[in-house]
Amino acid sequence: MIPSRMNQFLHEALPDSVWQNRLIKKGPLRFLEFGPLDVDRLQRLGIKVDRLGPRLVTCMWNDDSPLEIGGFLVVDNLAMGQPSMGGTRMLPDITPDTIHNLARGMTLKNAAADLPFGGGKSGIIRPEKLCETDRKDVIKGFGQLLRRYKDIYIPGPDVGTNDADMKTFAIENGLNNVVSKPADMGGNRIDELGGAANGIVVATKALLEHLPKLKQLPQFKDMVIPKPSEMDILIQGFGAVGANVARIFHEYNPQAAPIIKGISDENGYLLNANGLPWKQLFDMWKAMGIVTQAYFHDHILHKPLPDATHTVFSNACDNLLTESAFCLIPASPVFNYLDLDPATNPSMTLDRMGNWQIIVEGANTYSPNPTRKAARRRMERHVYRDKGVLIATDYLVNSGGVIYAAHERMIPTPDHLLIPRAILGNPTAIEGWLGKNRDDFESLAELRREAAVKKLETVIRRNMQELIDGLCKDTDRLPCEMAERISVQRIAAVEKSRTARDIMEEAPTIGVDKSITDAARLLVDAHVAIVNVVSEKGKLIGIVTNWDMTNALALKLPMDSPLTKIMTADVITSHPDATILDCIRKLEIYEISAMPIVEEDTVVGVISGDILARRTLFRLLQTMA
Repeated sequence: MIPSRMNQFLHEALPDSVWQNRLIKKGPLRFLEFGPLDVDRLQRLGIKVDRLGPRLVTCMWNDDSPLEIGGFLVVDNLAMGQPSMGGTRMLPDITPDTIHNLARGMTLKNAAADLPFGGGKSGIIRPEKLCETDRKDVIKGFGQLLRRYKDIYIPGPDVGTNDADMKTFAIENGLNNVVSKPADMGGNRIDELGGAANGIVVATKALLEHLPKLKQLPQFKDMVIPKPSEMDILIQGFGAVGANVARIFHEYNPQAAPIIKGISDENGYLLNANGLPWKQLFDMWKAMGIVTQAYFHDHILHKPLPDATHTVFSNACDNLLTESAFCLIPASPVFNYLDLDPATNPSMTLDRMGNWQIIVEGANTYSPNPTRKAARRRMERHVYRDKGVLIATDYLVNSGGVIYAAHERMIPTPDHLLIPRAILGNPTAIEGWLGKNRDDFESLAELRREAAVKKLETVIRRNMQELIDGLCKDTDRLPCEMAERISVQRIAAVEKSRTARDIMEEAPTIGVDKSITDAARLLVDAHVAIVNVVSEKGKLIGIVTNWDMTNALALKLPMDSPLTKIMTADVITSHPDATILDCIRKLEIYEISAMPIVEEDTVVGVISGDILARRTLFRLLQTMA
């Protein structure tokens, strides 16, 4: 059945006629799909189409299951490569615009990480009162829904899902159609190894090296940069990211490890100016999940003074952001951790924030929503320009997880380790098959991990250098604007290098001996803007367009007249190796809506304004034309 929250949301947002015309039925599975030309419909879903996307928005569910299995998928764009890559989030209040925000973050994150994958994200509407058995069925059912999109989207774990859930997806859809699998499937164990956290640690260390450049800016001229071992850090959200940040900092270089001054979780925060016992807290987190209150109860409350006075506990977790340290790492899954306006319900308002020098964002904070982007700029004008705090934007620094995940595709699974098609969907058979190949999978996992670590070090250090160099060069830009520019420039560079061959669609042809009626029928049946007229030897000699048909009616030509009466013989064409930008220029210069792609006098495809809008970042390319 359709999830009740989705049913209510969609019926409020979309007319019934949209449902009737758009609903795709595949057995018990249901899909509502929207593309970049559905501007008004996407607006009703809370999504604004812009120059980057989205490419596809899907609402999907299983109509026959007694459980409410359903959710949303957003493929933001495929400019960096196909398929897109991004996690599957599972929460009760998932909406299309929430998933779009996250998908856009993945677009920018994958570009910043220089990965050959587009940006996407999916979300499961988590049913209430979900027991563990039903949860497994929901994950399995959502995996079956995602199977339709395996060529354009690869899921990984996100809030509410984990590596074990990705194993369930892999059992349903195959090893190459999911990332962040367990090691017994050759996966990179992102949760266990702390992939995202590793990126934050690398970014923080790189920032320390490049911060002296910022002293040329007036707000940073008095900044005192500590040695790595003297840097104190606050971690908002001691969870899968935050806890591993503390661990990796100390394992990375124990002699130069920073001081973990404060941490928070949903039960409160702990603070010790001399440093918290990170190892003890990390072990508690692995065992219990939530640590602050338990640590206070077991190790502070009942200890005699004076030791207890060194560590402070408060059950007001957000108040950690009133404390001061050199570095703040927001790692809690909260979009709005700082804001000028208390009405937006931020973790902390700017008038109460502590004194920091850098903020390294471990949580996903980016949103393409114009209102949220404006709020972010207001916050950064106060924090960066007035207070002199450098903000390293989330997708420039916390891409470690996706870099680890991407290498599960960038280093392909060898054919002999692919799950046999005959046992897909059979967990028992697959477990037996995995056991027989355990050693090979473990070797593959280690190979992928080593490559991911090397890539992570290189790309995140580069991002930090480009961020600081860019801010020094363009003093009017805010960090969030510079970060977006870094990612968009990489997307634009890839998009500019694509050719007509990459996006052209099949071009219907018709013999020169056919009639106007034949051409009209082909235009309608093929749903195309032009029909190519070819000679007996298959050489292009003309085209017939919708306008030509309209002109024939205006001239009252008999519909059985030969095509030569209406076809355009002086045809504007392009070559398959022509860049997309060159194709756009031709369409604009000659004021035409479509043109054939010709190779050695043979029509091999067609490009039109509609194809450009659907299959490229058309608006981005137009700004560069």
